Amino acid sequence: MNFTYYIAQRYVRSKSSQNAVNIINFITFLVTVIGSAALFIVLSGFSGLKTFSLSFSNSFDPDLKALPATGKFFSIPQDAEKALNNLNGIASYSREIEEKVYLTHKETGDIAIIKGVDDSYVRTTGVDSTMISGKWTIDEKRGVAGVGIMRLLNLTQNQFRNPLVILVPKPGKGSFSQQTSPYNELPMVIGGIYSVEENLDKKYIFTDITTVQRLLEKDSTQVSGINFKLSPTTDVTTAKAELKKIFGDAIILKDRQELNSSLHRMLNTENLATYLIFTLVLIIALFNVVGAIIMMILDKLSNLKTMYNFGATLKELRRIYFIQGMLVTGAGGIIGVLIGTLLIGSQLLFGWVKIGYIDYPVELKLINIAIVLATIFVLGFIAAKLASSRINKKLIAP
Repeated sequence: MNFTYYIAQRYVRSKSSQNAVNIINFITFLVTVIGSAALFIVLSGFSGLKTFSLSFSNSFDPDLKALPATGKFFSIPQDAEKALNNLNGIASYSREIEEKVYLTHKETGDIAIIKGVDDSYVRTTGVDSTMISGKWTIDEKRGVAGVGIMRLLNLTQNQFRNPLVILVPKPGKGSFSQQTSPYNELPMVIGGIYSVEENLDKKYIFTDITTVQRLLEKDSTQVSGINFKLSPTTDVTTAKAELKKIFGDAIILKDRQELNSSLHRMLNTENLATYLIFTLVLIIALFNVVGAIIMMILDKLSNLKTMYNFGATLKELRRIYFIQGMLVTGAGGIIGVLIGTLLIGSQLLFGWVKIGYIDYPVELKLINIAIVLATIFVLGFIAAKLASSRINKKLIAP
């Protein structure tokens, strides 16, 4: 066994004759354990919150979406539709057309987005899984609305006598006064209600794509987007390249992350900020390591002088306390991660902590374990290096 390692691990295991030194060493180890466990728990919590937050939008967002490069709408030529049907790697695709509309019901009004979709929409997205009442039934007279819209307009399901009225300005030139009616109207009965999260629940009304095209006075080839569900083995970059060959510069393609880029940036920024805050706490805590090692150096000063007189070099003496510091922080970090893993695992199994009626979302990820251990290792390395550098010839000279 290496001489420096043997002495270092003996110092870690043995107690000092000074009770104050033993207390400081114990506190140092305990702080390292608590700090690493706290960092791991926070990172696991943020991982769970990120997945939980993105699950809301994933119900509406496809794997890949084609949007018009300019304007609100673009056309799908017949040859393009044939090419889409023959394209490998696309499990399904769905056309949609959407526009802002004014909703009115019993003298109550609100602005929302009407989204006309075809029969393949539920296969391409997971929107039907968000239904909380009724069924996903859309046709010329019926639609699906968010629970937020239902509450704002005091709507109930299957209200045939007093249906929701959808108004959209007529396209074309000229003033409103020159037209008999400046709006196209569409009465609609809500047969199903979805619920995802507050903003989305107030945003959309779904109905048949042909109905919306007629309401907006668009032809059957005009859409505002195409949703794509990719096969499990299909690479997103490859799919984008193939679709670009079909549509050229008429469209822009966005994957799920790009469709929610602001949400991803916000979550990543919050995660980074929290990590940096807890790392700062760990830095402050690991100053205890520096103090503890310096106390050990002073406590074992006579032993240092003896080893130096028997031929140990200054470098070897410094290495003893450097290894000691690394052993303390390394063991504290590993134990802290184990404790954090047990706590996160128990939350996943039993759901001790809840948000309302749901279990607080957490995730066990190897990347979080690696981040915590790497952080502890780097900070422990710096602390041990600083403390061990206090040993010099003047200190151990006879």
